[in-house]
Amino acid sequence: MDLTISNIKETCLYVADLERTKAFYHEKLGLPLISFVPNKHVFFRAGTSVLLCFNPDDARKKTHLPPHYGSGHLHFAFEVEKEQYVAWKRKIEELGIEIEQEVVWREGVKSFYFRDPEHHAVEIAMPGIWG
Repeated sequence: MDLTISNIKETCLYVADLERTKAFYHEKLGLPLISFVPNKHVFFRAGTSVLLCFNPDDARKKTHLPPHYGSGHLHFAFEVEKEQYVAWKRKIEELGIEIEQEVVWREGVKSFYFRDPEHHAVEIAMPGIWG
């Protein structure tokens, strides 16, 4: 039997300011809030996936799960329906968030990049970016 992975269920960011992260992803971008524990984490629903944002100092001290930690400016992408791509781009611009770059990939599939308050590179992408 061939084992396959169907999708990425969750992705994780490490952030210095959980309140600011919550305000950006929940209040500005509209991601549903799953859990917020001050000084520990804030979790969001992103379609069928989950965006986990941890306080790195707390995450590396975990004992009930393997400790984990990361630093630096990371990248991840949200996929949106092709019909909603322009509306998402307009929303980001109306929020005063600078779009750093827009890319046209093969067959006209587009994506654009901007930064969250922690300077992570966030990408909004049409379906089909990976074929």
